[in-house]
Amino acid sequence: MSSEPSVRTEAPARLRGRKVVHVTTVDLSLVLLLGPQLRAFERAGMEVVGVSAPGPWVEQLSAWGIRHEALQHSTRSNSPLSDVFAFSELVRLLRRVRPDIVHTHNPKPGLYGRLAARLAGVPVVVNTVHGLYATPEDPLLRRLAVYSAERLASGCSGAELVQNPDDLEVLRRIGVARSKLVLLGNGIDLDRFHPRHDAADVSKARASLGLSGDKFVVGVVTRLVWSKGLRELFAAARAIARKRSDIVFCIVGPEDSHKRDALEASDIDAARAAGNVSFCGLRHDIEELYCAFDVFALPSYREGFPRSAMEAAASGIPVIASDIRGCREVVENGTTGVLVPVRDADALCAAVCELADDAPRRLAMGKAAVAKAESEFDYRKVVALTLDVYNRLLEDADRATARRCRSRLRSS
Repeated sequence: MSSEPSVRTEAPARLRGRKVVHVTTVDLSLVLLLGPQLRAFERAGMEVVGVSAPGPWVEQLSAWGIRHEALQHSTRSNSPLSDVFAFSELVRLLRRVRPDIVHTHNPKPGLYGRLAARLAGVPVVVNTVHGLYATPEDPLLRRLAVYSAERLASGCSGAELVQNPDDLEVLRRIGVARSKLVLLGNGIDLDRFHPRHDAADVSKARASLGLSGDKFVVGVVTRLVWSKGLRELFAAARAIARKRSDIVFCIVGPEDSHKRDALEASDIDAARAAGNVSFCGLRHDIEELYCAFDVFALPSYREGFPRSAMEAAASGIPVIASDIRGCREVVENGTTGVLVPVRDADALCAAVCELADDAPRRLAMGKAAVAKAESEFDYRKVVALTLDVYNRLLEDADRATARRCRSRLRSS
């Protein structure tokens, strides 16, 4: 796992000793998505509790000193009945744990978690929008369903922390109170992700992934779901395999069988059949593997503010990504990487081949990507902003409690 971040973020005095509960669907999200932030909150003097479905990552949370409470009915599957049970279970859990703050993440816990927190009487409720679960290109009915649910749930929160400006503008348009909207951005641990260009590091990483040292490697770090643009990636790989043998694609990341758009075993076998695509599964040493890649690809359909692209950029790797919200916040087209139209395999293929044939351009993009990461992608900025939001909302809650106490005293 990652090393301990070297710089600590101090919490306002009001927050020290306060209990904050972070709710996600699965324990993997608590560790890989929120790990650096949760540890920063804990080091700043808060009592941090993670709530999710039980799983193998709970052990890592315990090693960090972060308590975990299991939400037995939480699932990433499309199961409305399970979601109803999870909502009821979460209400009971929050009444027992009695947190000062509940902070929700992911689409489903973001919806029922905000409602459950308010029903349980939690003083402060915060939600992070990690990318709205609808895009402007989606059918009208899907957009109406997602946006209506977001507007409803936002009525239960004190703040909506939004990762990218596109989603923030959508939330404004659908009627979420402007006073609740905060542009959060996203961040990673720059002590963990940084350039590793030493020949020995590159050779070790490539050997670890089973890659030949003389190939041009297109790296992908993602869950194996179609919404990450893997259909277009595989199509680009097949087209490249027909005309050149020096380019290979390396996909690092786990299967995600609970998602409706998960790849099947037959899909993976078909991709491998092109002869230039390899699957390396979930890795815990990912920071050491980016140097194995010559470029990084993320042809996703929907993102909030993609961590893997930030990690690649901080590692000095040019990024080829879809020209969509979130990715536009990571990639400066033509400077730190290349943005291609979404769902366009031909454009993806062309971008890979162009960068494969232009080493000086890749080197310049990699340097620019590192500079952008150091300036904009430090997770400590996200932590500081979040702590400020917690402090402001708790101050408001404390004042409201004091007013109620004074009112009761006067009426008694």
